[in-house]
Amino acid sequence: MPSHLSADRPAPQPPERDAVDALINRTRLLRGDVDAVRRDTSVIDDDNPQLRWQRALCELAVHQLDDLGEHLGQLRDGIPHPMAEEPTEEATTTTPAGPPTDSLLSRVGSAEWNLLTDEVSWSDELYQIFGRPPGAGALSLDELPSVLIAEDQPLLTSMVTDCLVDGRPIDGEFRILLPDGGMRTLHMMGEPVLDGDGCTASMWAVLRDVSRLRRSQHMMRRTRETLRRQEQTARTEHRMAAELRAAVLPTWRDSLQEPGRGTSGLDVAAHCLPPGSSDLIGGEWYDALPLPDGKTLLTVGDLTGHGIPATSAMATLIGALRGMAVAGVDPGAVLGHLNQLIECSAQPALGSAVCCRFDPEAGTLVWAQAGHPAPLLFRNGVGHPLPTPDGVLLGAASGVTYEQDQVALLPGDVLVLHTDGLTRQSRRDAGPDLLLGLASRFARARTAQDCVRTVLEELESDERLDDGACVLVACVEE
Repeated sequence: MPSHLSADRPAPQPPERDAVDALINRTRLLRGDVDAVRRDTSVIDDDNPQLRWQRALCELAVHQLDDLGEHLGQLRDGIPHPMAEEPTEEATTTTPAGPPTDSLLSRVGSAEWNLLTDEVSWSDELYQIFGRPPGAGALSLDELPSVLIAEDQPLLTSMVTDCLVDGRPIDGEFRILLPDGGMRTLHMMGEPVLDGDGCTASMWAVLRDVSRLRRSQHMMRRTRETLRRQEQTARTEHRMAAELRAAVLPTWRDSLQEPGRGTSGLDVAAHCLPPGSSDLIGGEWYDALPLPDGKTLLTVGDLTGHGIPATSAMATLIGALRGMAVAGVDPGAVLGHLNQLIECSAQPALGSAVCCRFDPEAGTLVWAQAGHPAPLLFRNGVGHPLPTPDGVLLGAASGVTYEQDQVALLPGDVLVLHTDGLTRQSRRDAGPDLLLGLASRFARARTAQDCVRTVLEELESDERLDDGACVLVACVEE
């Protein structure tokens, strides 16, 4: 049955694949243009600091465009299954302070340390990144580690040593503490500048504030990890709900057997049909139980909700229903007690149900319903719903009395009980009509299981169900 929370809200839609592909193509074209500029700057005299600065900016731009292309590719392809574990580095898990402005140039600064004269040259942007007034002067290579997070200081020392001693380029990240107590993550790229004798005369570097980028990456990883945990939880709950329902709902291969009495006079078969989304397991149920007095309980029902809460509540109701039926409680009174049980539950819900008791000796069916579709009676190739006695949804009101009715059944009659999950998306009232249209095929069927197969075949050729559904067929044996 549809949820009692009937407000329809459109589900959020993922971005269009074509639109993302267009962004990827534009990013690749831009990356090619920037790379061409980078190649042009690489053949110019390295003694010019301004040209080195331009080349470093191009390098950074190319790296970021590569990252952008990768992220857009992930956006297009969706979350991978299963998601790979990504290493968590402290340098990227701490949320840093934001950049001073939104301008790219304001987040990139340059510096050069002259080893011969001990002069240090910082760009205005670098002072801004470090939160340091220009009047305080630039930091020397010996002073620079003092503003780093303690655990990042060895990394900077190693990079500087490799650059000055071994002539290796610098390419790494570290975190700095600002005078106001904030923190930023900087990406440093640089290389040594050699004199005429091939000795290191100075070291230049470009430093970029990547705090916002690392914060976004951290948020992305955290979101992906949350989604991964949610998917694992959903799969586990789906499996547990499916196992619980399979353990509770009965199965039959032949006519129902009454202990010590032979058959019950009914050939019964039933089936739960999956919803349009295979991830949803609802509270639909069916049951048929031979009773000690020779009669037979037939019931179908549905609770709102999905997953373990719905299936566990369904299992509770089936257990209570069986107990009352074995004790000889009439169908109308059974529904009244089930209504009270739902009201007393820790997790109240709404439900619908039909409860029938068949007497094979008298050939009568006594039944009651709680906001549920009436059973369908098929006789001589013609079907119709049974007249419906009064009854409201389970859990909808307190102190409700459920009326019951009685109908005579003849050998060869086919009785079909179903939940209203048979309603399809395109035709909201198609459930009973769909089944009534199968009357001639039911008349030709030899067993109840054949009738159930007929229903399944009809549904497979049509649209998928909005929600799960149960169908129970009982054929009065001749």
